[in-house]
Amino acid sequence: MSQPSRGIAAPVADATAVTQYLTVNLAHEEYAIDILAVREIRGWTPVTRIPQAPPYVLGVLNLRGAIVPVLDLRLRFGLAREEYSATTVTVIITVAGRYFGVVVDAVSDVLDVRAGEVEAVPDMGTTVDTEYLKGLTSVNERMVLLLDVDKLLQPQDAQMLEAALTAAGDVKAVA
Repeated sequence: MSQPSRGIAAPVADATAVTQYLTVNLAHEEYAIDILAVREIRGWTPVTRIPQAPPYVLGVLNLRGAIVPVLDLRLRFGLAREEYSATTVTVIITVAGRYFGVVVDAVSDVLDVRAGEVEAVPDMGTTVDTEYLKGLTSVNERMVLLLDVDKLLQPQDAQMLEAALTAAGDVKAVA
């Protein structure tokens, strides 16, 4: 006689599961982006500005026919803007099927991070915004901040960009 089904237990996170992260430098700090979200790394090239976009939205670039919004992570995180250099790159990432670029000071490495090595983001009070972080890990005596790419481009930002791109398209059509 078979036992009645009691449902399926939720999977338990495997502390030894390894996730690869692309590490990037930003204002002398090291951040990491889940490698599965990274589509391409491009050297810095100027972008086309979008009228009325927030300051951290630099503009858009044409990626093989797709219009991709580009954010400056320094400005998104409230850091001082610096001149772009030979090491400045745009990392093209995908979130919910949409591409966007993030400008960083440099790309440094690919890290293998075990789930058990990820620490929770400490509560920094109301003065420090940690919404873009999903955790942190220690690598060779240095801390690496793990970015939550899903939160870099908020829904209202995507809507604003769509509206601005549509308006820019209407202006081009009239011109």
